[in-house]
Amino acid sequence: MKKIEAIIRKSKYRVVKETLHEVGVNFFSYWDVTGIGNEKEGHVYRGVSYSTSDIQRRYLSIVVNDDFEEATIQAILRSAGTGEVGDGKIFVSDVKECYRIRTGEKGGDTLK
Repeated sequence: MKKIEAIIRKSKYRVVKETLHEVGVNFFSYWDVTGIGNEKEGHVYRGVSYSTSDIQRRYLSIVVNDDFEEATIQAILRSAGTGEVGDGKIFVSDVKECYRIRTGEKGGDTLK
């Protein structure tokens, strides 16, 4: 199993969610996060531009069986990208085990 963590633009969340559903990823968690990156967002207040390095993003946490790893990554890359600085990052790590709390069963079938 793999854990795929993605940090994406909040404005791209809806299309990423729909694309993930299309490839069969129907369960994941997400959070609104603030981070610091290479992109610099600016705000205008009463005609004065203020620059800040704090950038609002959405953080996705997805656990999939190994055979869904590539499809999940490609779905995020295809739907989250704008071609501009600040599109985000994807991190992939191994998951040793997964348990379904309701039944106590473990393994990759718990993700279905």
